[in-house]
Order: sequence, then structure tokens, then C-alpha cells
Amino acid sequence: MPNTSPLTPHPSPLTPHPSPLTPIPYSPFPIPHSLFPIPHSPFPLLPPISFSSTLLQDTIARLFSMLPKDDLLKSVENRDCLARVLDQADQAIKTWEPVVTDFLSPPERVEAEAIFQRLTDVHIVSWGGYPQAERQRIAIARSEIPLDNSQIPLALVDIAGNFMFDPATHRDFLGALLGTGIVREKVGDILVLGERGAQAIVVPELLEFLTMDLNQVRSVPVKTQLLAWDQLKVRPPKKKEMTTVEASLRLDAVASAGFGMSRSKMADLINGGEVRVNWKSVTQASHNVAAGDLVAIRGKGRLEIGDISVTKKQRYRVELTRYV
Repeated sequence: MPNTSPLTPHPSPLTPHPSPLTPIPYSPFPIPHSLFPIPHSPFPLLPPISFSSTLLQDTIARLFSMLPKDDLLKSVENRDCLARVLDQADQAIKTWEPVVTDFLSPPERVEAEAIFQRLTDVHIVSWGGYPQAERQRIAIARSEIPLDNSQIPLALVDIAGNFMFDPATHRDFLGALLGTGIVREKVGDILVLGERGAQAIVVPELLEFLTMDLNQVRSVPVKTQLLAWDQLKVRPPKKKEMTTVEASLRLDAVASAGFGMSRSKMADLINGGEVRVNWKSVTQASHNVAAGDLVAIRGKGRLEIGDISVTKKQRYRVELTRYV
């Protein structure tokens, strides 16, 4: 006896059922389903699967996150800062839009540049307003997208006042800026101009705020206003060149000669983590320096290692330049 279940449509002897692969002709008028009945499926239909927007966004983020952060952040000193920079690099990869960091200190920037040298999907440009700037912002973009300094937004502000009778230092101007409530990462280099005040490089979004809220440094009333970049006053650094002859290239030996202090005192500074070579902390006095290295001690300036040659007595003649 044939199957006459009400769930199974009766086949018509005149019109065969269309194959699932047979295209249904287009018609501008509604076509009754009875003309093209759907073949019965032995499998029950499942309800549609719905995703929450948060779950979908998280899934997409995981799929498109290409940077091995845990591996890249191994053995770095400024882990929190560089983790934020890598998050911004992920954003640049996903959105195909350049992303700009806040200002980074020299040690942070050196570590960031070393990390990005290991990556092929992105490239960077660093800029802080002038070539010798210490604190710089980094623009990050996919390798296919061109980058240049003009894509890093900066603002130059003048902090003008009469400091003849109450001289202010770099620390005083920085303290006044931070005293308004902004964070250090929003401020770049500060160029002290003596009796006339100082110039500061900041992120542009702080300009209006600073012109209204920064009105005193120490006891001196100041006026803060935007400056054109052609008014930037960068003083050439004070430097002293010298030559030393040492039995070895140990850090404590070369640095003590360059900074004019005893070797034991220099060893104490090195062991205490006060000395950086190429902006990385070095705690071993026996560390050997090389030509081109930059040795820095907080509050004492920097020492650049120049040419190194060997004397007839097999000692090392080292050319040094100290910046104060």
C-alpha cells in the first residue's frame, strides 16, 4: 500500500517535482508554493542560531589578532607601556587605519622599535617635533600604508613669563603642566628658555585646556599659547669632548673617566640600576661598551662612545663626548 502520510505531498502524474538543482524561473508576480512544492526532508529543521553582538565582536577580534604579544613582551622592561602599544598595533591591522601612540620615553621607544623590527605586517614612524627630541610619539600602520612625520599630530605651546627673579627649571615646568591634571604621556619635550619661560610639545587635544588652566609656574604668572613650528627654539646641547686610555672596555672604567668620578662610585651606580646603555638598564660593571653606545645617568647627563683604537701597549684609546 503506498505511503499516504499527510506529511508527504502526493506526486502529480502530470507535473514532476523540480530537482533541488533546477532553477526556479523569475516572475514579477507571486508564485503559489503549490506550483513548486518543496521536497520532503527526513531531517527536522533547526532554529536559526543567534549571536550576541559582544560575542561576535570578541570572536572577530580573536580571529584577526595577529600579534604574538606574550612572545613579543618577553624580557622587556616597560611591559605595561608596550602592551598598550601592541594593542594599538592590533587596531591598526584590523582597521587599516594608522594609529598614533602617546609620547614615549627613550627607553620605551627603543624597546618598541626593537619589537616592531620583528614584525612584517606593520611599520612605524617616530617623531617628537624635531630630530633630537627625546620623547616621541609613534605612528603605526599596515606595511601597505605609507607613513611620514606629518601623520603624527603635535602642538607647540609657549609658556611665557618673567623668570628673572625666580628662575624655573625643567622640573618646575613639568610640575606645573602635570599640576593641571594631565598625565606625563601627553607631554613631550620641554625646552627651557631661561628668563623668558619655556616651550613645550604636547598632544593637540590639550591645547585649549592648557591655555586656560596653565597660568603659573613657581611664583611667576605665565601666559600659555599656541606657537607656529618655525618658532621652535632648540638650543644646541652643551658638550665636552675628551679621550681616555683604559686597560679594558668595561663600563665602569670608561664611564668613570667620561663622567669624572671614581671607578668605585661608578660601580655603585651601575649595581644600583642608575646607569643605562642605549637606554637599557645595565647592572653589571663588567659590561663592555662599543663605539656608538650611549651611556646615560639620571641627573648627570649622557656619554657617547666614539672611536676606539688599540695603542702599542695593547690598551684602548676611547674618544668620548659628554653631553650636559
